[in-house]
Amino acid sequence: MQLSISCIFSFLYFCAMENRKLKNSELDRKSVEEFKNSSKTPLIIVLDNIRSLNNIGSVFRTADAFLIEKIYLCGITATPPHKDIHKTALGATETVDWEYIENTTELIEKLQEENMEVLAIEQAEESVMLNDFQPEKGKTYAIVFGNEVKGVQQEVVSKSDQVIEIPQYGSKHSLNISVSTGVVVWDLFAKMKNGK
Repeated sequence: MQLSISCIFSFLYFCAMENRKLKNSELDRKSVEEFKNSSKTPLIIVLDNIRSLNNIGSVFRTADAFLIEKIYLCGITATPPHKDIHKTALGATETVDWEYIENTTELIEKLQEENMEVLAIEQAEESVMLNDFQPEKGKTYAIVFGNEVKGVQQEVVSKSDQVIEIPQYGSKHSLNISVSTGVVVWDLFAKMKNGK
């Protein structure tokens, strides 16, 4: 049986339509008010002395994507409004709650007093690999990400409840802070969602 050219083109068009990219207008985007009123993922992000404004903006964008409760900006970490943060945050500084606290260690102690478990994301002795870590249902976690060169301060690592390490198998064993945030937040978000 021989197919006509029009049948072939119709079939190809149908196949192409199955994988069509969505337009921005077709995405289920929340307004700022809808985001603020949404049920949040029980995760707090703590940025410990992040120097790159673009990294800070990227973390805001990731926090928006996964409905993170709040971001704490500590030490030298810059705060919105700033054009270089805005460039990568794409408006997420308007949706995600944030607060500046100068001293990261004091913040960690305060969060622990509020019954949050503090997880330093770092390479350390006795660290737990991210793929082995299982969040407890009903618990809120504060995840601490450190400076691009020095990482999370030792004092903060020492005061944290656990140290979580992202498994890496190459030669560098170093990920950009914004990449690390995306990896950890997605992993914990997925585990929390599947655990419900």
